[in-house]
Amino acid sequence: MSSRPPVHRARKRFGQNFLRDRGIISRIVRAIGPRPGERLVEIGPGQGALTEPLLEAAEGHLEVIELDRDLIPGLRVQFFNYPGFVIHEGDALKFDFRALRGEGERLRVVGNLPYNISTPLIAHLLQSGDAIADMHFMLQKEVVERLAAEPGGPDWGRLSVMAQYRCRVDSLFVVPPEAFVPRPKVDSAIVRLTPHAELPHPATDEALLFTLVREAFGQRRKTLRNNLKGRITAEALEALGIDPARRPQTLTVEEFVRIANHLAQSGAEAGEEVPE
Repeated sequence: MSSRPPVHRARKRFGQNFLRDRGIISRIVRAIGPRPGERLVEIGPGQGALTEPLLEAAEGHLEVIELDRDLIPGLRVQFFNYPGFVIHEGDALKFDFRALRGEGERLRVVGNLPYNISTPLIAHLLQSGDAIADMHFMLQKEVVERLAAEPGGPDWGRLSVMAQYRCRVDSLFVVPPEAFVPRPKVDSAIVRLTPHAELPHPATDEALLFTLVREAFGQRRKTLRNNLKGRITAEALEALGIDPARRPQTLTVEEFVRIANHLAQSGAEAGEEVPE
């Protein structure tokens, strides 16, 4: 049971759109499936629309990270009767999720993420190693499509490779604009990111891998021969079983790792060009 929070006007600079549709909220909680004893962390609880059912499902234990100081007093009042409710005031983009986990259970991270920070925040979380058990996020539908894309499709790109290198990605369902206040101009979607227990295709040098991916997608219409010129020769690509005339959006995660591991064995570093 909670108290009603004070009225708060959504702030554009925080990218706030507050979820209001109870049917959607219930569906999200069912998708997450919180269980007692788990470490559940909500990023950006806002006015607590998702927070309350998560608290109830997790038997009163939930940690939240909130940047907007004006929202925190309302959250404290709203959930004062939950001793296991903990607020961390701060920016999730700078938050140390490894330190939050400590020696305890891995974190299950959830949130209705502001569109303007969703991609860098996911990148930050993906660097948290085994601190994260899984993530459930409400994101712009276009971002979810990129995360869950398959090689060869129009949405396959840097974000797809980065996410799927570390995680299994499941696009769950679409959330229409009318579920929010204020109403956004685009559809949203729920995505589940589950870090691999063991990387299927481990890179020898991950910094080099992600530099390579960035360079490969620098110009999507150009071939690997052109985009990776100075990084790897066409002959070396052919020796790896990869046609240098292919475009970057056709390569799988495994193929990007294959190239990166070859470069790592050749002594290349992130940012270093290889002579032809």
